[in-house]
Amino acid sequence: MGLIRDFIFLALFILLLAVWLIAWAAFHLAGAAIHLLLVLAVISLLLHLFRGRSAV
Repeated sequence: MGLIRDFIFLALFILLLAVWLIAWAAFHLAGAAIHLLLVLAVISLLLHLFRGRSAV
């Protein structure tokens, strides 16, 4: 019985570690994407302000 319990705890540890690593990587990528989108939004706003209105 002890061997089965040790295997279950080891499998649970590996599963939780894998989920944690995947979540850590996903949130780092999402954080980078959010900052990139913010920079693009600021550049777009600045271009809009400096170009002014175009003649229609």
